[in-house]
Amino acid sequence: MRRLACFALVLVLLAAAPAAAEERIDWAKGPLPAIDGRTHAPALFQNKVVLVVNTASFCGYTGQYEDLQKLWRRYREKGLVVLGVPANDFGAQEPGSNAEIKSFCELNYGVDFPLLEKQTVVGVKAHPLYRWAAARTGPAGVPRWNFHKLLIGRDGRLIAWFSTQTPPLDATIAGAVEKALAGPSSND
Repeated sequence: MRRLACFALVLVLLAAAPAAAEERIDWAKGPLPAIDGRTHAPALFQNKVVLVVNTASFCGYTGQYEDLQKLWRRYREKGLVVLGVPANDFGAQEPGSNAEIKSFCELNYGVDFPLLEKQTVVGVKAHPLYRWAAARTGPAGVPRWNFHKLLIGRDGRLIAWFSTQTPPLDATIAGAVEKALAGPSSND
C-alpha cells in the first residue's frame, strides 16, 4: 500500500512539474492579434496587471463595456491593462467582423482599451491565453458566458477570476486590482 502511495505521489509531482514551469504567462510567447489587424506588442502587458475579459456586442451584459472603460481609465496610469477578447462562443452574440466589433465598441462605449481580434475562448480551439488560464483555474474558472474576467498580476501569475455577473466596478474586482497593482513584477 505504501509503495502504491509513493508511486502515486511521484506521478503527481512529475505531472505538476511542467505546469509549474508555465505558472506565469509569457506575453511574448504567443501572438496577441489586435482587432485592427496588427499585433499587440508584448511590452503592453509585461509587468502590468491585466484584466482579460471575453466580450460580446449583443449580450445582456454588453453594458459592462462602459464600466470596463471606467476601470481602465481609473487604473491604467498605475499599471492596469484591460484586454477585451471578443468571442462568439456563447449564444452567437458576437457575430460581427473585427471592424464591426471595433466600431461598435468605440461608438457605443468609447472603448479605447486594447481589444484582440475575435477569438475562441473555450475548448480545444481556445486562444492559448485561455488554455493557459484554464490550466490554472480548472473547470470552475473557465468562461461559461460572455464577460467572464481573468486577473493576471504584474508577475504574470493568474490571481483571480470573476464571473459574468460580477460587474467590473464591483468592490471585489477593484480591491483585487488595487492589491495586484501593489504586487511584485516579473522582475522581482
